[in-house]
This record gives sequence, C-alpha cells and structure tokens, in this order.
Amino acid sequence: MENDADGVLLDLGDGTTVRCSRLPDRLGRGAVSAELLRHNKGNAATLGIWRVRGPLGSAVLKISSPPVDGHVGFWPTSDDPSHWNYWRREALAYTSGLTATAYAGTGITTADLLESTVRPDGLVEFWLADVSGTDGFSWSVPRIARFAYELGTGQARWVGRVPGTDWLSRQWLAQYLVEGPSLSVRIQDNFWDHPRVTGWRASVRERLGWLWPNRERILAVARAAPRTLCHLDVWPANLLDSEGKSVLLDWSFVGEGAVGEDVSNLIVDSFADGLMDPRLVAEVAETAVDGYLIGLRDGGWSGSPDQVRTTIAACGAAKYSWLPPAILGRVVSDDLGTSSYNRDTSIDEVVQRVAGLFELLAEWTTVADAAG
Repeated sequence: MENDADGVLLDLGDGTTVRCSRLPDRLGRGAVSAELLRHNKGNAATLGIWRVRGPLGSAVLKISSPPVDGHVGFWPTSDDPSHWNYWRREALAYTSGLTATAYAGTGITTADLLESTVRPDGLVEFWLADVSGTDGFSWSVPRIARFAYELGTGQARWVGRVPGTDWLSRQWLAQYLVEGPSLSVRIQDNFWDHPRVTGWRASVRERLGWLWPNRERILAVARAAPRTLCHLDVWPANLLDSEGKSVLLDWSFVGEGAVGEDVSNLIVDSFADGLMDPRLVAEVAETAVDGYLIGLRDGGWSGSPDQVRTTIAACGAAKYSWLPPAILGRVVSDDLGTSSYNRDTSIDEVVQRVAGLFELLAEWTTVADAAG
C-alpha cells in the first residue's frame, strides 16, 4: 500500500486503484492500512468504501462518483437531485446535518462526519467515524423489534411534514421499480411449474405470479399512504448496535416515503440474501411491525394501525415484486448469480431458504390487492 502524509492509494477490488485526497488529522501522519469494505459494487454511485487505519486511530472513507456514460447494471445514477439514486445525496445528508438529526432522541444514531471534500476530479469523498458494534445480521428478534420501535418513534414526527429539501428523494419506490433490479426479470409462465419449486404451495406460486404483472396496482396502494421521512435502505447491513445505540448507516436514498415503508424493507432484506436464519421470517415480521406501530403511537402519531399494516404489505410486495420471478429465472437456469452478500452454494439451497420469505410476500400481496 502506497501512502504519504496527504493520502493513500486505495484498492478498488478490480485491479485498479484510486488515491484519496488527504487523511483526517485524527488518523495521524500517514496510513497504516486500508481495508475495502463490503458494499453493493453494482451501484455506480459508490466508487468504494474503506476502513483506513493510521498511527492514531481509524476512520471510514466513502467515495461517491458522478454518473458515467455507458454504465451497465440495475443501479444507474444521476445528476438530478430528485432521482432515486442521485449520486451526491448521501454526502449532502451528512454535511447538512440531516443524518444526525433525522431520528435524534429515539435511540437511533449514525456515524459522525469527520470531513467531506469535493475533489478536483469531481469525485466526492467523505470520512466517517469508525463505529464498532454488533452488525444487524447478528441481532436477535427482540433487538430488531426494538429498532423498529425506535424507527416508528422517529418517523412519527415527520408524518405529513417531510422537508422540501431539493436533494431528498421523492417517489423513490416508483422510480426504483422502473430502473432498478426489476430489469433482471426474464420470466415465462411455465417457470412457476418448474420441478424445483413444486414444493412451494400452489397458492403462493399463483399470488407471486400475479404480483409481477400487477405490481403497479400494488404500488398505487403504497403511494396513497401518509408520507414521512424515510431512510429507504433499512436492512441489517446498514445497522450496528454500538453500546446499546442503534447506528443507522448509508443514507444514499433518504427522502419522502410511506409510513411503514422502511420497516417492510427491514423485514424482507433481513432474509433476501440468506444472511439470517430463514426460519425467523414470520417472527421478525410480526414483532417488527408491532414494534413499529407502538413506536408511531408513542411518537405522537394517531393514525390507523390497520392502514399502516396494509402499507407495509403494499410497500414490501411492490418493492420485491421482481424478486420471486428473478429467483425463479435463476432456478430454471441453475444460476446462483453474483452478489456481494449472497452465500448460497446451490440452487436447491436457494429454493429452500426463500420459501418462507415468499410465503410472506404472497400474504402481503393478498392484503395489498384487497386494498387496491
């Protein structure tokens, strides 16, 4: 690793490197090591994330990258502040102080911003305090429920009064469904009768088969719900328990969303990559929703709990409408796919572990359809 007093050469994980512009004073003079951290490498907004250690301590560096012509993938970026994946949003969320104040006083915190720099080459790099703690994938069900309660308390204060800040995302879910991973779906009707998935209940296969072509109907239910300030990427990879505090990271999508949208994401994304015990799906769903509803109440919101439950179902079913057919396509083609998080070793393992999650999505589809 090459380094000097003003920077360090960072490995991008693909055989190329980038040099950061300078090191924070708290690291000391020169860097000792730089570790590339796991992240979604398909998202063009993030050039890389590293834990950098110096003689006096460590910090986390994230470098954001402007749109690049010819990007291929399901996570395109934009210079438009209203775009669902606006490339500068997270840096602005930190430098504006939003990350520190959005859910302040609820038990939810985030990493402190140390420095932020717009580089001469147009990249934006920002340094965050290196927070240690227990990652969200290791949380117990009650700990997840407690976070959901904190989230409900924090979001209650924003219902109907999301800031008008121009770089906050708007209608994020609708944009995501047009430009995001849903583009990976290549489905044929007979896929649902593939021998590998005949163990899934016929009613589940029927509902999920219905969901994909009718996702706009379910999305409409989600869009009609009351709005609040959402993080929009709440999942265990972005959570730490640090001395009892819930640390929420990665604010790239923050903006206006439905009351309940974040908790639906938390439930599904806890299991979508096989990093939590799939047998816990139903228990996590029940306790997280209950905790969130109590948090909303204690935060001062007096709306309908039944409406929130319906919204959670609609947001979850709409956002992940692409997941069952995408998985099914991989099952038919015997393709494990590629992911920075996926630990599956066989297609049969995938089929088995997603069964409970797909039962939940089918149930949510029925609930949201009835409200549409």
